[in-house]
Amino acid sequence: MSGNLPRLIKAAKDAAKNAYAPYSGYHVGAALQLDSGQIVTGANFENASFGMTLCAETVAIAKANSDGQLNQITAIAIAGGPAKFDMSPDIGVDPITPCGRCRQILKEVADLNALDIPVHCVHAKGHVTYLLSELLPHAFGPANLE
Repeated sequence: MSGNLPRLIKAAKDAAKNAYAPYSGYHVGAALQLDSGQIVTGANFENASFGMTLCAETVAIAKANSDGQLNQITAIAIAGGPAKFDMSPDIGVDPITPCGRCRQILKEVADLNALDIPVHCVHAKGHVTYLLSELLPHAFGPANLE
């Protein structure tokens, strides 16, 4: 994976450029690493009814699922920031982390794949990597329903 990490981070940054964020002005891109080496991306898609906004992570996961690749996700990179004049994200000094809803959706994927997913949170000087279990300790998942 380490050889693909720069490519995964670049894909997340590039995806953020495609965000539809007219209300917050905050562009986010996510890139999923599949076990085949393929990368699946997503960008946030806002809605005037904020509750219906789709996060970049959710878009990428839904895309992988619709392509029958949900069970192949091995890592995720997330990048973003306020949009600049040219509508590209201004990646700041603080790493961007997934919101609570996205952490829960990632937990579902992690449990399905029996993997503690590495989450690469991008910032201007590089990235910080967390395991999903560090971002969402004591999580509720499919095993809790058994």
